[in-house]
Amino acid sequence: MTVVYIDLLFLLNLIANYLLLLAAGRMAGAALARWRIGLGAAAGALYAALIFLPGLAWLAAWPCKLASGVLMALAAYGGERYLLRVTVLFFGASAALAGVVLGLELLGNASLTLEHGVFYTPIDVRLLLLSFVACYFVLSLFFRRVGRHGGELAQLKIVLGEKTVDMTALRDTGHTLTDPADNRPVVVAYCHALAGALPDWADPGNPVQSVERCHAIGSRQARLVPYRAVGVECGMLLALRSRQVTVDGRPLGRLLVALSPTPLDDGGGYQALIGGI
Repeated sequence: MTVVYIDLLFLLNLIANYLLLLAAGRMAGAALARWRIGLGAAAGALYAALIFLPGLAWLAAWPCKLASGVLMALAAYGGERYLLRVTVLFFGASAALAGVVLGLELLGNASLTLEHGVFYTPIDVRLLLLSFVACYFVLSLFFRRVGRHGGELAQLKIVLGEKTVDMTALRDTGHTLTDPADNRPVVVAYCHALAGALPDWADPGNPVQSVERCHAIGSRQARLVPYRAVGVECGMLLALRSRQVTVDGRPLGRLLVALSPTPLDDGGGYQALIGGI
């Protein structure tokens, strides 16, 4: 008879679930709220523990497992515009982990799971925690180097006038656009992501006319920012002076926000570009 220690089982599945949800969010380009990812991971770990309590074996049925996975994704990324993508990737990552665990079991002739497919092993907890830390480091390194974005995602908050807009930004060290007046970094944002906060005279497709209309009403909020890109030797972007820009909760002051008339990411994983700020 196998003796199961509920506390160890909960800890194992908590860490595994956290890494799976984190990996799915990074692959999907979703905004990462660590406390929500932890909440989703805890929900899944609690489910794994409940299966082994007297009278609750019915929770191991596949509809319950499916519902548990969906609930974990909702807890971690509910309200995120790419929730469906994250959920599918989470199930895919879980299936990949199950394949790796099965391979390790066959190679090592030792069991890493219990009868319901729940991750569990009675090895020393300290060694286990060190293994998971190493696993997290490898995962982070992998997604930073070969992830489809080629950079880290950040939560961006832009205050324009009386409106506040939250969006996801790509932290791209190759993005070096600065304000010619003070050499401070410029945020580039997709105009449709800021649509509800833009003044009536702002037309990102016609930056020169927009600045003229802005000056005609006595405002100095708009500016032109020159830029170069692939296929564009010298272009101009309409830029607005924000009241505040915040990146991952860190206020950066009244930065210029340049408006891109076209999406910055074909997949829609992020709506803005920031440099190494």
